[in-house]
Amino acid sequence: MFTAQEWPIACNMLSFGNVAPGGGHIKDAPASVWAAQLRQVKELGFDHIDPTDAWVPLAALSEARVAEFTQVLSDEGLAISSISMTRNSVVDVEHGERNLRDGHRLIDLAPQFGATIVNTGFMQATTPEQQAALWFWLVDGHRDDPALRPLAIERIRELGDHAQRNGIQLSLEMYEDTYIGTPDDAVSFIQDVAHPAVGLNPDLGNLVRLHRPMPPFMEMFEKVLPYSNFWHIKNYLRDEDPATGSYASAPMPLRLGVINYRTVIRRALELGYTGPFCCEHYGSDSIGVCAENRDYIRQVLTSALR
Repeated sequence: MFTAQEWPIACNMLSFGNVAPGGGHIKDAPASVWAAQLRQVKELGFDHIDPTDAWVPLAALSEARVAEFTQVLSDEGLAISSISMTRNSVVDVEHGERNLRDGHRLIDLAPQFGATIVNTGFMQATTPEQQAALWFWLVDGHRDDPALRPLAIERIRELGDHAQRNGIQLSLEMYEDTYIGTPDDAVSFIQDVAHPAVGLNPDLGNLVRLHRPMPPFMEMFEKVLPYSNFWHIKNYLRDEDPATGSYASAPMPLRLGVINYRTVIRRALELGYTGPFCCEHYGSDSIGVCAENRDYIRQVLTSALR
């Protein structure tokens, strides 16, 4: 168990995107480009990052470039607490086997960086319609094929075995219309996987932002927190009008959104949660809001751990 001040709370590098200044993929950019973006996060007081593959896909780097990345992290005074795979499902019909190989690569890289978690899920690439929307979650995207669920379980167990051998854990990110798209589905899936190195990422922010009926947030968290080992944490405004069936949602700092994270985090600790946090936010000054959220989480932890 960490103290409140030691608890790893990372900034997700997602908001920087994967296009380098001047074009080209950021994985091919000079290390100085990585350094400049990492420095912005460090200047906000972060000690940890999550180098999601929506930013720099570590699994695609050569050993020489991994060494460069390691040196840049050290130079900027940052560490990695988790590594997230984003929209690279291991049962993607076209790229599933490649994504599985990338998952294994990340599980081998994670201990080198001191990361204790590799996070993955079953969400897939956004559609052109989603990319054109103000917020991509306003448009329905990929839906998992029930026929591939047994293969998903098999491949997650395979990754879990590898993670266990490497002394880390695998976390599965909850996301709508996937095998873990509701609390009940997530619990059922994790129970069917039945692996000690595999847990849930209770990213219910992915659900409360949807313009569809949703159970009360605490009811959902009560189901998934006992299985949780990592946390992409974010919040949203949510409004709904039963008379008209209309919904509204927008990203908000943790303390201002519809989810009361003071209550939820304290409950997670009561249930034995010990995993890292990773702050996410969409729109506005994403990393600035993430820094505010980090301070909020640390204050809640300080109060809860007394």
